[in-house]
Formats: sequence, C-alpha cells, structure tokens
Amino acid sequence: MFARLGRAVAHHPRLSALVWLVLTVVSLALAVGGVHGENLFDRLTTGAPSVPGSESAVADQILADNDQVGQSLTLVVDGVPPETPGVAEALAPAREELAAIDTVAAVIDPYALPDTIENQAAAPLLAADGQGFLVVVELEPDASDAAVDAALEQVAQRLGEIPAELAVVSPGATGIVGGESLIVDAITEQVAQDLRIGETIALPIALLIMLLVFGGFLAASMPMAGALASIGCGLAALLGFSYLIDLDSSVVNVVTLLGLGLSIDYGLLIVSRFREELHRLVDDDGGSGARRRRGDGPVVEAIETTLATAGRTVAFSGVTVGVAISGLLVFQPQILRAIGAASISVIVVAVATALTLVPALLVWSGRRLARPGLLARVPGLRALLARTADVQSEEGAFSRLTGRVQRHPWLVMCGVLVVLGMLAAPVAHLELRNSTTELLPADAEQRAYLEALEANYPASSSATITVVAETSLEEATAWTTQVAGLEDVTSVDEPVATGSYVVIGVRAATDDPGGQVARDVVTEVRALEPGFPTWVTGQAASQMDFTAALLERAPWAAGIVAAATLILLFLMTGSVAIPIKALLTNVFSLAAALGVLVWVFQDGHLSGLLGFTSTGGIETYVVALVIAFGFGLAMDYEVFLLSRIKELHDAGVGNDKAVRLGLQRSGRIITSAAAIIIAVFAGFVAGDLLVIKEVGFSLAVAVLIDATIVRLLLVPATMTILGKANWWAPKPLRALYRRIAITH
Repeated sequence: MFARLGRAVAHHPRLSALVWLVLTVVSLALAVGGVHGENLFDRLTTGAPSVPGSESAVADQILADNDQVGQSLTLVVDGVPPETPGVAEALAPAREELAAIDTVAAVIDPYALPDTIENQAAAPLLAADGQGFLVVVELEPDASDAAVDAALEQVAQRLGEIPAELAVVSPGATGIVGGESLIVDAITEQVAQDLRIGETIALPIALLIMLLVFGGFLAASMPMAGALASIGCGLAALLGFSYLIDLDSSVVNVVTLLGLGLSIDYGLLIVSRFREELHRLVDDDGGSGARRRRGDGPVVEAIETTLATAGRTVAFSGVTVGVAISGLLVFQPQILRAIGAASISVIVVAVATALTLVPALLVWSGRRLARPGLLARVPGLRALLARTADVQSEEGAFSRLTGRVQRHPWLVMCGVLVVLGMLAAPVAHLELRNSTTELLPADAEQRAYLEALEANYPASSSATITVVAETSLEEATAWTTQVAGLEDVTSVDEPVATGSYVVIGVRAATDDPGGQVARDVVTEVRALEPGFPTWVTGQAASQMDFTAALLERAPWAAGIVAAATLILLFLMTGSVAIPIKALLTNVFSLAAALGVLVWVFQDGHLSGLLGFTSTGGIETYVVALVIAFGFGLAMDYEVFLLSRIKELHDAGVGNDKAVRLGLQRSGRIITSAAAIIIAVFAGFVAGDLLVIKEVGFSLAVAVLIDATIVRLLLVPATMTILGKANWWAPKPLRALYRRIAITH
C-alpha cells in the first residue's frame, strides 16, 4: 500500500504540492480571518476546567442560570484619598458619560450616594488603606452580545481616562480597569502572543538542527514545509472544533506544538530514509545518471522504498501516538476531550504531510539530495557535517555506544533505573491545582487588578467557597451558624436569594483558595446535612471534583492505551516481550519527567530562570496531558528504533547485532527528532502563560529523558539481557502474527 502511494506521489508531485499549498493558504485564512467575522482566537474560552455533572459544575450552572446582573467593569482608583477636595466634581462628568453609553444599567461610585463617602453604603467602595475607591459600571443583563461587546469597549476606554482627570486634584492618581471580560481577553491575547513567541524561537532552531542532520538547506527545508502545512491545517481544524465544543485558550498552543513537533519528526524520518535509499541506488549505478531529469528511475524507486519502510513507520507511529492521546477521550472533563479530539486531527495532518507533501518535494529535488549541499563545501563545516549528515555508515557513535552498553547491560540497566527513580521522587508530594488568573504573568494588568481588589476591597473579593442552597432565605440563614462553627472558617457572608436558590459565601482562614485548608473546608461543608439540597463550588471544590474525575476514569484510560499499545507493537514485531518492555520503560520515563515537573513548578526551583511564580501545585489537566503526550512521543521513538531493529532481525541478523546496527541507523534520527521537538517545546516555555510553560517544559524534559538515557541506554541494555527472548511469543500468537502481521 505504502509503495503504491509512493509511486502515485512520484508520478504526480506537482498535484500533491499544489493541493497542500491550497489547503494551507485556505486554512490559515479561515483560522486568522475567521468565519462570519470570528477567527479562531475570538472563539476561545477560558476559566477553571470543570467536570460536567459534578457538584461544583452544577452549582456554577445554577449561579449562571439565575444571574440577574449583566456584565460589569470596575476601575480601581489608587493614590486618591477619598476625602480629597474636588474629587466628586472631577468624577461627575465621567459618571454622566458612562451612564449615557447604550446598555449601561448603572454607574456606581461612592460620590453618587447621598452624603457621598459618609454614607455607610459607600464603605465597600472605599479602599481599606484610605488611598482610593472603586467605580463600577454594570450593563443590562438582557442586551445582545454585539451590544454588550460594543458597550464594554466604550466603558473600558472611558474608565481608563478617569485617573488622568483625577490627577488634576490628586497628582498621584492611578487606576486599573478590570472585569471578567478583560480577564478572558488577557488570557486569549496571551495565548496568541505565546504562540508567536514559541514558533519564532522553535522554527529557526529546528531548521538549524536539520541543517546539521542533512548538510544542506534543500533537504532541511522539506520537513519545515510539512510543519508549516500542519500548523495551517491544524489551526483550521481547531476552528472547526470550536463550533462543536468549547475550546479552552490553552488548547491552541498545546495542540499546535504537538503538530509542529510531530510533522518535523516525521518529515525528518522520510527525508533521511530517502537520502539513504538514493545514495544506495545512485552508488549502484555508479552515478551515471547524475544529470537525469527529476522523477527518473532511481528517484521513483527511492520514493517507493522510502514510503514502504519509513512511510509505514510514520503511519504506525501516528497510530500509536493517536492511541496514546485518545486516552484523553475517556475522561469526563471537556478540556481533556477537546485536547484529545483536536490532537488526533492534528496527528492525521502531520502524517498526511509526511506521506504526500514531503515525498512530492523530494521528487522535485531528485538526485540533488545525493550530492553534498553548499554547506558541506564550507571548510569549517565540512568535517562536522561529515559526521552529522552521514546516512551510509554502518558503524559510528551510536553503534559504539551500544557496544559499550552490551558489554555491561545489567550495570547500565540498574544505573539508569536508579537515576530515573531519583528524578521521579518529587512525584510523591504532587499537588494538583485548577488555577485561573494565576496562570497569567505576575506583572499582568488583570492579575494586578484582582490583587488590588483582594488587598483593599474585601467585600468585593470572592469568598473562598460558595454554597448554593435550594431552600428559603430564613432556613439558609439559620444554617450558616453551623457552617460558621466549622474549623478554619473565619466568616460566612450574608445569604443572598437568587431565584429559588440561596447563595452563601464561606471565607476560610487561608489566602490560598486552592490549598489544603480550603479543600478541608469544602470536605467539611459537603459532609453537613442541612436538610435541604446544597452544592459547593469554588476553586478548591472544582479542583477536588476534577481530580476525582481523573482518578475515576484513569484505570480505563490506562487500560485502553496499554491494551492498544500491546496489540499494535505485537502486530509490528510479533513479540510479546517487546511490547511489555516498551510499556514498562515508558512508565519509568514518564514518572521521571513528572518528578522534574513537580520539582520545578510546584516547588519553585528555577522560577527566576523560567520566569514564573509557583501556584503551589501543578495544573490538574497538565498532568493528564504530560502522561498522554509523553507516552505518545515515547512510543514514537520506540517505533522509530524497533522498525530498524525488526528490519535487521527479519533479514537474519542476530539479536545483539540487530540492536547495535538498528540504533546506529535510527539513533541519529531519534536524537535529531528529539532535539527538534525539545526546541519546539522549549520555545513555548519562553511564553508567559503558566500552563503552557508547564506543558512545554515537562514534555521537553520527557523527550530529553526518553531519547537519551532511556532510548540509548535502557532499551539496548534490556534487549541485550533478554536476547532471543525479545522475539518470544506463545505458539498460537505466532500463528496469528503470521496471518495479520503489519510488515513492509
């Protein structure tokens, strides 16, 4: 099948390239330009991830359904003592102009009240430190979305002008405009900015690595072309998904970096194998056809062989990575399902570009890829490229390294396991978090806005925990005395009736809304039996529900992924031992990566270097993503390596020699692909959104660990120890393999 595909692409390279060019341009136009005026970034959502049907999600839905107040924006004025003469007069024109904006329902500030700041009702609007006040603008709740968007823009602009007008009477006046809509906009804009930063860093580094691998710009440009096509089509796929499911703002970067890394990896494998085959064919005919037209016999044959071997490996790898990530579809949280579904679509695009677009470009290049590139003619680079771009040597650094490992396999295996265990140790104190604005950079304006509210306007800050009760106001008020008596509860807000429900704010003795104290209070409140239905929500509550949902479905997800992986690797190798070994080594590798993640982002090590402030834990869905993506990428490299070892084993080469030569032939590709994907992930660490930093860093570490000490040391050590047992399978399974094996 793959050979036929190679032949078809080889005979129609222009058509293949043209189709991808049109698809990429149209996809980028749709994703950036949008449909009906809405582009991909306009359709993203944000907020703490939730679990449909959980107690916290039900409470949030009840609050949303019964919310009788429209959207609002607030100006936090600082550096203006409220009693300063002339403040009321300076503020009056702005109040009138704000009230005149269409859909504005109310403008609230302490000077609009009778007796102004002396009125008791003004107290919540005055700063605790006596240096400022609030101006709140509320919109009509039933206004259309278009009217609300237009009003929010006008209100934000007018509120932002007030501090300069107050500076006339109080020269130190400053202010921050904030609100839910601005927080969402800030996170969405940060996503787009981080995406640009990540690609700006990752793509040049990836190109540099491929120049070293291929020794010339022509070969290096082909995987990059596939990567660009994958980015464009992947963004369009995400736009399509946004009309089916809610896409969290972090989904775009997470899925894009996966597609970018995989498309380069797969393109790298295809180009490298093509050059290997082309060298063999051109050397066989003595190079007599060096000036033949592109698409000549050796080129077509090289393309066919490349897709029959490396193309099969790419397709098989795509399936294994897709299977690993499909485990996310088992979980209840919508954000995990969204990432899983979107990632699978991007994997399909990455595989498709590697199997059609990259081969088409290779046909165009023809025999030129069998000759040294321009860089190889530079005296200073010639010796370096002779090593890094070599595709023909049977012996080299990787075969020598494997030979050393095979002389002391037990020592190497035990040493690697000790190192991995030490790296994994911090997982023992892993804390999970569901953060919102804490994901923004420490110097973000909207984060400063919320911190200013919390510091000086306690009545305006949210309670640690919110209880929604389906009862009368009188019964709820009576029950609050029981809640107030709980350990670690400092106060209970006055219950507020909303529709047929009552909302009660519970404040805990902690400044960490997702910490252990808050979680303990949630547990205690949920254990109470008030005699009427209650639902508890808040950061700690949703965090606990999310974690519980993960733990509930984790065995199913792990079981499905493990079973599918065992079956796929068996169909590839005919062995039972190799798939089991692959699962175990991947578990050790992932545990080590998670341990490093906890040590850095939860414990706060390297916070200065990486530019983040620890939230005291790891985002709940980041752990799920690291396990799914990390396992998929580990299987990616496992397939790269096993395909060459199996090819040699099938040719009659002994186990140890097959491992040694297989690693020599695939080691350069594995390490180069790993270096590229590490560069891709590291590029996103340079962004400012914390969740993207965590994902990028952890996956870069996972790939680094897997492609070095696991793939280059642990795998050859274990395969040497197992010897012929590597290829063992029970007799019935051997018979089954002969009938349904996936072979070249």
